[in-house]
Amino acid sequence: MGANVVQINERYIRRILAELIRINSVNPAFSGGTTSERAIAEYVDAALTRLGLETVRYEPLPGRTSVVGRLPGSGGGRSLLLYAHLDTVGIEGMPDAFSADIREGRMYGRGAYDMKGSLAACLAGIKALVDAGVRLAGDLLVVGVADEEEASIGMVEVLRHHTADAAIVTEPTELGVCLAHKGFCWIEVETLGHAAHGSRYQEGVDANLRMGRFLARLEQLEQELRTRSPHPRVGPPSLHAATLQGGTGLSTYAAHCRVGIERRTIPGETPAQVLAEIQQIIDALAAEDPTFRARASLLLARNAWEAAADSPVTEAVMHAAARVLGREPRALGAPYWMDAALLGAAGIDTVVIGPTGAGAHAAEEWVDLESVVQLAQVLAHTAVSFCGSE
Repeated sequence: MGANVVQINERYIRRILAELIRINSVNPAFSGGTTSERAIAEYVDAALTRLGLETVRYEPLPGRTSVVGRLPGSGGGRSLLLYAHLDTVGIEGMPDAFSADIREGRMYGRGAYDMKGSLAACLAGIKALVDAGVRLAGDLLVVGVADEEEASIGMVEVLRHHTADAAIVTEPTELGVCLAHKGFCWIEVETLGHAAHGSRYQEGVDANLRMGRFLARLEQLEQELRTRSPHPRVGPPSLHAATLQGGTGLSTYAAHCRVGIERRTIPGETPAQVLAEIQQIIDALAAEDPTFRARASLLLARNAWEAAADSPVTEAVMHAAARVLGREPRALGAPYWMDAALLGAAGIDTVVIGPTGAGAHAAEEWVDLESVVQLAQVLAHTAVSFCGSE
């Protein structure tokens, strides 16, 4: 490819991205089960096949389709995986969710930013290499997964069948290089009372009032978390009480009250530690009042993730981004969770870089088209430097 920045076919990006946006790939968790990722996976499969990649699809549940494309290397090089997810969140409040309109250098529509722009960049980056006749030494994989917006069943399934020496997750980062992100734990706490008619105060035990005691202590923990030593890239841990249900009627003492808690974790924290903090609150309240009864359960945990700043793939991405942007890219962390943690847990060195835009999970979503082109350039240059070429 020489010393110059690789040329990306911008018309290809605009066409591919518009076609991707116009495919409804709302995660069924946001549509009442009426949508899936199958159609967009079939589209990506066909696009990869046209570029000469070997493809395979995985469908652990009906309609929940992921696709993997492989550009075989000539041998002797390191393998690199490019990642994007196929699903989007819902379209409530978006009258033109699939319009793919272009205004002032931005393309609009659900998934434009999160993360079909990234998927288009992956395809365009590979097309640039193929069109230039570049033969990589190591394998280049492109992975489009289902269900990132809910339970990540797509990434879990793909990792049962594939690995690589390194991976680039192309979640949006404003072309900064993301080296860490938070994790989360979903916890349910249930306080236990005794149901009785509202007139029989001698018999009733109010689970809702007992939940009030728990929530007061939970707020103290929430405030204390903010004072803990922050992680240098993602800040301190946090929590919030997300859902609350208790009682069956105004004339009945509540026998049960449940609160759903989301606890955001930082690298180094474990789900066991998080659950133990909640249990300590319950134990303290029970010690103060032997009639206080409650139980905590861990519903789902996703670990935080952190990359090594000096890993080969991090250095390759930093160098490629500087070459494309004409400046050093910003190193950053993300307060949300990504599938990068699953790749890292599988022993794959991972780094995150993605395009510029706004409106992820919002009523108006857009991606900056120039940044999609730049991302494609970064991916192409990284593939050459990391995988090696003939």
